[in-house]
Amino acid sequence: MRKGARAAVIGSVFAVVVGGAGYGAYNVVTSIDGSGGTGAGGPAPVKTGPPSRAEVKEASGAFFAAWEKGDAAKAAAYTNYASSAEGLLAGYRDDAHLTGVHITPGAASGARVPFSVKATVSYDGKNKPFAYDSELTVVRGETTGKALVDWKPSVVHPELKDGDTLVTGESASPAIEAVDRNNVVLTKEKYPSLGPILDALREKYGDKAGGTPGIELSIRHASESGGDTTLLTLAEGRAGKVRTTLSASAQAAAEKAVTRFAESSVVAVKPSTGEVLAVANHRADGFDAAFLGKLAPGSTMKIISAATLIDNGITTANGPATCPPTATWQSQTFHNLTGMAPQLNATLSDSFARSCNTAFVKYADDVKVDSLTNEAQQRFGLGQNNWKTGIESFDGAVPASGGPDTAANMIGQGQVQMSPLNMASVTATAMTGAFRQPVIVPRALDGRELATAKGLSAGTVAQLRAMMNRTAVSGTAAQVMAGLGGSIGAKTGSAEVDGQARSNSWFTGYRNDMAAAAMTQEGGHGGQAAGPIVAAVLRTGG
Repeated sequence: MRKGARAAVIGSVFAVVVGGAGYGAYNVVTSIDGSGGTGAGGPAPVKTGPPSRAEVKEASGAFFAAWEKGDAAKAAAYTNYASSAEGLLAGYRDDAHLTGVHITPGAASGARVPFSVKATVSYDGKNKPFAYDSELTVVRGETTGKALVDWKPSVVHPELKDGDTLVTGESASPAIEAVDRNNVVLTKEKYPSLGPILDALREKYGDKAGGTPGIELSIRHASESGGDTTLLTLAEGRAGKVRTTLSASAQAAAEKAVTRFAESSVVAVKPSTGEVLAVANHRADGFDAAFLGKLAPGSTMKIISAATLIDNGITTANGPATCPPTATWQSQTFHNLTGMAPQLNATLSDSFARSCNTAFVKYADDVKVDSLTNEAQQRFGLGQNNWKTGIESFDGAVPASGGPDTAANMIGQGQVQMSPLNMASVTATAMTGAFRQPVIVPRALDGRELATAKGLSAGTVAQLRAMMNRTAVSGTAAQVMAGLGGSIGAKTGSAEVDGQARSNSWFTGYRNDMAAAAMTQEGGHGGQAAGPIVAAVLRTGG
């Protein structure tokens, strides 16, 4: 919404505390059933235990009736946080301009009451119906024992969170028509996981794309980077066209692939240009982990670690990298995957293709505390907080860590953090030798300055490509990459996380001029979940 639009803020922690106090004060002078709570015989006993079916029906019915009438104060009084509730319910009427509210409760399940809402958005002479479903829960007031609606912003609309506001008015930025590299229109309906990304592109580039704002009912999110979520359009503005680097065919494959595994994300880039070809997430929380995730990348990190060993003259692809059953570094013992046989005469290529942890840990004595950090920053362009992809993104983090983390970082554990975007870029750099900062909209759109790094020597690239190709053809990635023609390479990874029953699954690979990386939380080994996602995307092009 444009500046100046009034909006009531939903339930911050402070408001909850004040609301609780306000509710207590309210119940001193009156009560929901009108009894007053006092009499000749003294205060009535405070009820305990779950609300009865009759109490659930009475409390929710009274709340619905007051909400329908637009009486925010009265409706809020039937909740356990009156002040917080009143602000949002008043904004529902005054700022969102929702009138003619009709609420139909469904069949209660214990204390939970589902309901449907039908209303009309009326603004500037324009009217449009608005309908949705939500639910509430009735609880017993802690101090009064009264049956009350348990207040949450989602009661008013299921997409509302603490701090959000509902407003109707001129949109904060003009609508956009996002198109792919071949002018194919990209929509949330066809590519669902692009929803947050298209919202971010609209917020950032709507004013630059030549469009005009429309009139919308929207959720204004509390986070400054959250933008607005449009719920209903009363009057269309003129959409401005924003060209992205995405490929509709790769995006479609990515969307389909991530739905096979819960909590999955994938990114594909074009190594020769750094252009993002696809980005997809399949997550319960809607978070763009593909661009913003910060997780240990497991053994996919060995691409950077191998480059560090080569560039610092410690070993080469055909040089020694013995693979013992265990390796100890500063009192911490590291193991390989269960069932991996030791190979005491192994080369770096052998240990890379088998994903031997101990081979890399054994070289922790030979690298400096900041060797891995310098390699990541100076040659792969990571960890300097200067990527400008076109939307918000994480640049990776490879901190200079002493103690056991020096060894743990070498195998993608410790303090290393990456996103699928970062690992797709790492693979692209390993393929070409040049770091090309990923972009999702062309630099020409706004003239932003892109991050740079010196990249890798031809000799290091040749060795990395040979090792990644071997991994894809006969190593840990062979089963996943089977059937993919052309120039291919890959690296598997799994990252153990405290408190998780299974490791996070990581996989990164390339085929011709396409590199992709995926992550599936609690997906197990790299080839089990993340691998099939990457392979599905790589089949679309390159």
